[in-house]
Amino acid sequence: MKGVFGFLLVLILSAQTADPAGEISTIKAKPFSVWQVRLTDGPFREAMLRDMKYLMMLEPDRLLHTFRLTAGLPSSAKPYGGWEKPDIELRGHTLGHYLSACSLMYSSTAEQDLRTRVNGIVAELARIQQAMPSRGFHEGYLAAFPEEFFDRVDAGQKVWAPYYTLHKIMAGLLDAHQHCGNRQALEVLLKLADWVQFRVDRLTDEQQQRVLDTEFGGMMEVLENLYGVTGNANHLRLARKFDHRKVFDPLAQGKDPLNGLHANTQIPKAIGAARDYELTGDKRYHDIATFFWQRVAHFRSYVIGGNSDGELFFPPETFSRHLGTTTTETCNTYNMLKLTRHIFMWEPMAETMDFYERGLFNHILASQNPETGMMTYYVPLRPNAHKTFSTPEDSFWCCVGTGMENHAKYGDTIYFHSGDELYVNLFIASELDWVDKGVVISQDTKFPEFDTTQLTIKTQKPVRLALKIRYPSWARAGVHLYLNGKREPVTASPGAYITIDRKWNNGDKVLIGFPMSLHMETMPDDPSIVAFLYGPLVLAGDLGMEGLEAEKRYGLMAPQMEKTSSIEIPVFRCDAKQVLTRLLREPGTRMTFRTAGSGIPGNLLLKPFYQVVESRYTIYWKLHPPEE
Repeated sequence: MKGVFGFLLVLILSAQTADPAGEISTIKAKPFSVWQVRLTDGPFREAMLRDMKYLMMLEPDRLLHTFRLTAGLPSSAKPYGGWEKPDIELRGHTLGHYLSACSLMYSSTAEQDLRTRVNGIVAELARIQQAMPSRGFHEGYLAAFPEEFFDRVDAGQKVWAPYYTLHKIMAGLLDAHQHCGNRQALEVLLKLADWVQFRVDRLTDEQQQRVLDTEFGGMMEVLENLYGVTGNANHLRLARKFDHRKVFDPLAQGKDPLNGLHANTQIPKAIGAARDYELTGDKRYHDIATFFWQRVAHFRSYVIGGNSDGELFFPPETFSRHLGTTTTETCNTYNMLKLTRHIFMWEPMAETMDFYERGLFNHILASQNPETGMMTYYVPLRPNAHKTFSTPEDSFWCCVGTGMENHAKYGDTIYFHSGDELYVNLFIASELDWVDKGVVISQDTKFPEFDTTQLTIKTQKPVRLALKIRYPSWARAGVHLYLNGKREPVTASPGAYITIDRKWNNGDKVLIGFPMSLHMETMPDDPSIVAFLYGPLVLAGDLGMEGLEAEKRYGLMAPQMEKTSSIEIPVFRCDAKQVLTRLLREPGTRMTFRTAGSGIPGNLLLKPFYQVVESRYTIYWKLHPPEE
């Protein structure tokens, strides 16, 4: 094999040790490595390139500034602002995200400057780690704040989540090792894991459980992943020190303890449980992760796939009371999509990928400003709300960190494989290099603007494969499928996979169409509050810019609606059975609709939410019967 794919294959295979721990549970479908999938022209590649531009703009020296100062090393760099200011307790978390994002983006694009940046940061972190004991910190410690922060966690004193930040740094180091072939990153990580062992082994089990009441991010997950690389049982033992029984025990029993809990504190815990199950086969962790996903995906998510209000889970029977300006923290959906990938691996179902697609198209893609590349913290679902975005140098919220990663790894879930089966999960323009089979599969599509996708097989010799193409549950009008130009019958139904099992030759093509149609979803606790979708796309009413001209749009996590001049909140007045017939396609468009006699105070324009950037919008509408 030649070219970029071949270079990356040699690099990554030389960087990664074989997985000594193995995966002993039943994995029915496996993802491809990010480097095996290349995005081609479309909205996701555009978002990826905007993100890469931002990564290139950031200065590693400035992100390293407070790390150096903590270790007693000189630094002349100008520190960043926002959550990276030198007096902010969460400082340093962005560097971990940045390492992960650059590593993932390198795998996704083979852009050499990204790998150079990763290698430079890792070398400097190694130097900083080596200097830490001179400041009185224990061997292996590495952070942008003093070790005393962890003493405060142990003592139950107020402190802003140092283990959360530590997880980001550890995950960034592991990504640097696995995606960029950086062995030094693994060495630094192993020393840091030894330091974690020193911290937690000093505590009784009861004391450690109290520690877990302070947000600790994905500590369980990253230590499980480290165990997967090293096979060192001590890393598994450390990972299980972050088994938060207050949350895990009821989940394992099929009970939902989530009301009132900080949402994004819990989702990484479930990801850690999922990873333990994959590496050990422990059914308790399978049950925890599965039940958690079901409760959040099916009962606690808004129509765009996001969850939480004011960062908290709330009782599902109160959904209609939670349409404010602090809904759907973007980090939450980042983590829920990570968890969804694990759930899919165990039982590959189209329904699971329907949820993934919902969150990806309607929250993650909608969370980036296409003009600036900046990211949302919350996506407000209050009627007449508008989005606010980060600034390049003075925000660095958690959702900026995960935002850097979101747009760097779009290729990780488009395709999965199992033996000779290839799952086509998402309709995103891309090219897959399935090295083990000696086949390249191109997906040519302008989805979602057009509702077709074409798969082209490139192979030097015939190869037997079972193509399994997701039949989305939203494709209610059926699908049409052509194999090398000939119409083929489809016996599968929505919410399943269409299987084409045959010997494939070079140049074979599969064209499949998924006619999209309008449909409506009601609020769980109030059927008079509705949202509209076109295929998988949530439609938002574009309410224009009136009253927003002087509004601050950047640097706020949520809009300050009380400072915004109000306009009348539009509603629908129409029989529920007729409301979809009153939405007519806007002439000359494919995905934009206008109400016909049902919008109050006037006709309304609805378009895909990811295309609404600056305007006010409404996603959930009050539906009044005609007689009101």
